[in-house]
Amino acid sequence: MQVPPNSDLTLGMTCIDKATPGVCTWRMKADERFANPAGIMQGGFLGAFADSAMGAAAVTYVEGRRVFASNAEMKISFLGAVPPGAELTCTAEVVSGGRRVAFVEAGIVGRVPGEEAGRLVARASSTYLFKERD
Repeated sequence: MQVPPNSDLTLGMTCIDKATPGVCTWRMKADERFANPAGIMQGGFLGAFADSAMGAAAVTYVEGRRVFASNAEMKISFLGAVPPGAELTCTAEVVSGGRRVAFVEAGIVGRVPGEEAGRLVARASSTYLFKERD
């Protein structure tokens, strides 16, 4: 198994904090290669970012177990446009979970260079199923 996966490498995602079980924070820059014709980031780009952060939060939640976390469903709401060059931070947290499943929520904050504070640009939620691995 490749860690980090190619999708994370291609999109430039980096996990910056996973110290607390069930909580992960990731960072990435909104790359102009993933902008739509209107010049803002395509929603699937933000969805992949949220999925990676939420999946990592799910895996850290199971402390001590070696599992695969498979996304069973995901919902994302876009709250604002993200221009190329924005610095994105996604914090994901397991809000409920057990031995076989975890329910995870995430928020993506975007900060445009030159701005002091970022703003919430997306919220996501997902259900992850756990499968033991060797």
